[in-house]
Amino acid sequence: MTASSDQKARPLRSRPGTKGLAGTAKVPGDKSISHRALIFGALSVGETRVSGLLEGEDVLRTAAAMRAMGAEVERLGDGNWTVWGVGVGGLSEPADVLDMGNAGTGARLVMGLVASHDFAATFTGDASLRRRPMGRVVEPLQRIGARFVGRSGGRLPLTVVGTAHPLPIEYELPVASAQVKTAVLLAGLNAPGITTVIEPEPTRDHTEHMLRHFGATVDVQPTKSGGRIIRLTGQPEFKPATIAVPGDPSSAAFPMVAALIVPGSEITLQNVGLNPLRTGVFTTLQEMGADFSFTNKRSEGGEPVADITIRHSALKGITVPPERAPSMIDEYPILFVAAACAEGDTIVRGARELRVKESDRLAVMARGLKACGVELEEFEDGILIRGQGRPPQGIVPGGASIETELDHRIAMSFLVLGLAAKDGVGIDDARVMETSFPGFADLMRRLGGDLQITE
Repeated sequence: MTASSDQKARPLRSRPGTKGLAGTAKVPGDKSISHRALIFGALSVGETRVSGLLEGEDVLRTAAAMRAMGAEVERLGDGNWTVWGVGVGGLSEPADVLDMGNAGTGARLVMGLVASHDFAATFTGDASLRRRPMGRVVEPLQRIGARFVGRSGGRLPLTVVGTAHPLPIEYELPVASAQVKTAVLLAGLNAPGITTVIEPEPTRDHTEHMLRHFGATVDVQPTKSGGRIIRLTGQPEFKPATIAVPGDPSSAAFPMVAALIVPGSEITLQNVGLNPLRTGVFTTLQEMGADFSFTNKRSEGGEPVADITIRHSALKGITVPPERAPSMIDEYPILFVAAACAEGDTIVRGARELRVKESDRLAVMARGLKACGVELEEFEDGILIRGQGRPPQGIVPGGASIETELDHRIAMSFLVLGLAAKDGVGIDDARVMETSFPGFADLMRRLGGDLQITE
């Protein structure tokens, strides 16, 4: 179910409790890795086993797309899935439109797949996804040989006409984007020769890890300017693999910030992924004074993981380095909540990418925080948040009801704020959270949070 369906909206409100959050929990599997696990499994010859898969709406749309193009994808239960693939270049034309729901990552990655296959596929999505520009993916995929027919700006609904003769290309990303990088590399899998992607700043490298895991040859070299050059040898024979998906650090950030801002809290989050290109928010929170520790560090499926214990902390405002944006782009909304509850100003710049997410996250967060009584200044590429400081004098007033604009991270961020705000905070529809964090409200209630359905 998505929030764009005809079913009735489910408003939800969070309020401060009489004591802190406490307990141990596991967050859902990493969304980025889950998408890729299904896609790479579909391109292997034989059975791929996946454990810990995120069973949120976004990932389920990718699973459906892989089925529609010939792979056998089956849920065995409790995050355990099996994928029988058709081999690199072996996908078949879908019989119907591919509805990607709210899954921007899924849509862009699957477009990369289709671009180097000799068939056409039409993509659509919910109201939020149909507003999001796809031009940054369209441009490099056209160089490979694909054609696109759609709305202005490459927006959905969009038909991708793949090519029978894909060309390996060298492409320099105009902005750091793991989605665009991955779309080009996926298209390059079915092209002869070497496909090269040059990124100005390192972005999450789950794709590179997984390409090697399935048997592809990938060479990664740093550039003098701090970026990376990724070279992929095309037309490999993928071998089926076993993948253990770690907990999503982006999802972990929500209960983490909740514990930091709710007095008396101490929680432990288990099995959280610590890929260094994904942990910018952890570094930033530590610089703000967050008290948390990592234990049971280990590696699962080539990805570093650990358990994290988080304790309530007196946070202070900081200036976030702009170059950190690629490693925490999805976590900025919840960081803004932490900043609102910190003492002093927090300044974020270099985050223009937030304006083309599921919503214009800069604008929506700024509007919602103002409605909750937070002073701020919005920039084209960032925000200055004047932290309310320590309670009781500095507690965020809250009291607002937030229109989330079908954005799951906006919804969860304001519910976290409500746990520490004087008068709580409401959201217009809790269903959007199923996109990336199924059971978010129940998990927060188990930790002691007061979240109630309202009418």
